[in-house]
Amino acid sequence: MLRTIIVGSCVSIQGIFMRKLANGKIAVRVGSRVYEGYPVETRAA
Repeated sequence: MLRTIIVGSCVSIQGIFMRKLANGKIAVRVGSRVYEGYPVETRAA
């Protein structure tokens, strides 16, 4: 499943969901790299 995270004040990354972390962040994979950040909340259209 694709998820979007916020890294820093204005950088967002979209990748494959890997795991939820204890501090409220999630990890996503983009290619061979794994990034951690806060999830972007989903909204219904």
